Amino acid sequence: METQPTDPNPAGRALRFIEQGLLMVAALMTLGAAGAEVGAVFQRGSIVLADILLMFLYTEVIAMIAVFYTGKGSSFVFPIFIAITAIARLIVLQGKDMQAENVVYEASAILLLAIAALVMGRVRSD
Repeated sequence: METQPTDPNPAGRALRFIEQGLLMVAALMTLGAAGAEVGAVFQRGSIVLADILLMFLYTEVIAMIAVFYTGKGSSFVFPIFIAITAIARLIVLQGKDMQAENVVYEASAILLLAIAALVMGRVRSD
C-alpha cells in the first residue's frame, strides 16, 4: 500500500490552513453583508447608485476570494478594482456638495489605479 507523501514543512501547512479558514470567513461575512444590503434596499423600497456600487464591491471581494482558491487569474488586480469602485462610491455618496478639487483628486486616483491595473494585467500575461 502506497502512502501519500507528507509536506515536509508543517508551518507552511498550518499557515495555508489558516489562510483557507480566513478566506472562508471573509466570504461568509461578505455574503452576509450583501444579504443585509439587499434587505435594506427592499425595506427602503428604492435603489440608488451607491447601493449598486456597494454590490459591485461585494462581488469583487467574492471574485478575489475565488481567485485565491482557484489560483486562476491575477490576484493583484482585484484589490485595485475594489479600490476603484470604493473611490467611485465615495464620489457618488459625497454628491454635489464636494469641492471641485477633491473630485479631480479622486478621479486622478481612479485613473492612476486603472493604469496600474492595466500594467499589472500586461505584466502578468507576458
